[in-house]
Amino acid sequence: MSITGALSNALTGLAAASRSAQVVSSNVSNALTEGYARREVNLSARQGGGAGAGVQVDGISRVIDEVILREKRLAAASNGGAQVAVNFEQAAFDLIGSPESPGSLNAQVANFETALLEAASRPDEDARLSSVLDAAHSLAGKLNSASDGVQKLRQDADSQINAEVGRLNSSLKQIAELNEQIQRAKVNDRDFPSLLDQRQQIIDEISELVPIRQLDRGNDSVALYTMGGALLLDVEPAEFGFTTTSPITADMTQASGALSGLTINGEPVQTSGNFSAIGGGILASLFDLRDSRSVELQGNLDEIARDLVSRFEDPALDPTLTAGDPGLFTDQGAALDPTDLIGLASRVEVNALVDPVRGGELWRLRDGLGAAAPGAVGDATLLNAKIDVLSETRAPVGGSFSAGEKSVAGFAASLTSLTGQSLLTTTSRLSYETARYEGLEETLLLDGVDTDQEMQKLLLIEQAYAANARVIQTVDELIQILIGL
Repeated sequence: MSITGALSNALTGLAAASRSAQVVSSNVSNALTEGYARREVNLSARQGGGAGAGVQVDGISRVIDEVILREKRLAAASNGGAQVAVNFEQAAFDLIGSPESPGSLNAQVANFETALLEAASRPDEDARLSSVLDAAHSLAGKLNSASDGVQKLRQDADSQINAEVGRLNSSLKQIAELNEQIQRAKVNDRDFPSLLDQRQQIIDEISELVPIRQLDRGNDSVALYTMGGALLLDVEPAEFGFTTTSPITADMTQASGALSGLTINGEPVQTSGNFSAIGGGILASLFDLRDSRSVELQGNLDEIARDLVSRFEDPALDPTLTAGDPGLFTDQGAALDPTDLIGLASRVEVNALVDPVRGGELWRLRDGLGAAAPGAVGDATLLNAKIDVLSETRAPVGGSFSAGEKSVAGFAASLTSLTGQSLLTTTSRLSYETARYEGLEETLLLDGVDTDQEMQKLLLIEQAYAANARVIQTVDELIQILIGL
C-alpha cells in the first residue's frame, strides 16, 4: 500500500469514528426522550482500483421493531377507549350513589318510606307530614340531579369529541408535512432520523384516538388507514368533520339528527358497531358514551320516574283523584304522559297541592289530593296505602332492567347494581388493557438506548480513532524521513 493510500484510509476511519461518536452522543443525551429511537451508524468498505480504500458512512438508521410498535399502537387505542368508559361509569355510579351513601337514590327512597311510616303512626302531627313532603322533594330532586348529570356527561363527551377531531385533523396535516420534509432531506442527502422520530410520535398520538395501520409507501413515506379501512393519509390528509351541540337534552340523539355524527372528507362514517370506521379508540368510546351508555342510563332513570309517578296517580290509591289527575309525583305538575317519557326523570316534581310554599296544604298528604276539606286527623288510611304502594312489585315497561317485578326500592337497588356492575366490568377491562400496553411498551424499550452499551461503543470508537490517528502519525514520520534524505 502506498503512503497516499494509507493516509486516505486513515482519514476515512477518522471520519467514521467522528460520526459514530456523534451518534453515541445523540443516543445518550436522548435516552429519556419520548419517541426517540436509538441510532446506529451504517458502515461499509470503500473500494478503489480493485482494492480496499478505507471505510464509508452509508447513513444513520433508527432501530425500531415495527411489529411491536404496531401492536403497541393498537393497545394504546384500546387502553384509551377503556379509560373513557371507566371515567363515565365512575361518574354514573357517583350520580346514583352507593347504597350506604346518605345522598344516594337508595337512601332517598328509604327516607321517603321511613317518613311515611312515621307519619302513619301520628297522622295528626304536621311535623311528620312535613317530613314526608321534604322526603318526597328529596327523592324527586335526586332523580332531577341524576338526569341533569347524565346530560352534562353527554355534553362533555360532545365537546371532547370536537376537541379530539380538531387534534386529529391537525396531526394528520403535520404528518403530511413531515413526509414532504423527509423526501426533501433524502433528495439533498441529509440525515433525517429526527424527522422520523417526530412523525412516529405524532402517529402514536393519533393511534390513541383511532386504531391505525401504517403502510410504507417507499422512500420513508407512509400512508395511514384506520383498522376499519378508512383512509387517513396518503399524500394528502383526510379531513374529519364534526359539529358540537349545546345544550344537549335527553331527547336529542344522533339518529334523530339532533346531534352531529362524524364525517371524513364530507362523507358520514359509522361511529359504532362492528363495521365502524373508527372503532376501538378514544374517539369511538366518546361516541359510545354520548349516544349509547348515557342514553341507556337516562332510560333507566326515566323508567324509575315513570314507575314512581304512575304509582301515586292511581285513583285506586287516592279515591279523591279522577282518571287523568296528577298524583303526589308529577311531570312538572301534569299527569303522566306515556308518549312523553324521555327525560321524565329531569321533570318529575312533587304536586304543588301538598306544598305550602306553593299554596298547597300538608293535610292533603293524609286526606287526599282532591279532598274538598280536611278529614279526620287520626285517619292514616291513605298514608298506609302509600306505604303499601311503595312496596308493591311491578314489572318495568322500559329501561334495561330485568323483567322481574320490583318495588320502588327494588328499582333503585337494580339501577345501583347495574351501574356498579358496569363500573366493575369496565375497570377490569382497563386493568387488562393497561397491563397489555405497558408490557408492549417495555418490550419496545428493549431496543431503546442502553447507556452502558453506548459507553462500551464509545470506548471502541476511541480505540478506532486512536488507531487511525496513529496511522496518520506514522505516515507523517515517514514523509519527514523521506524529506530528510
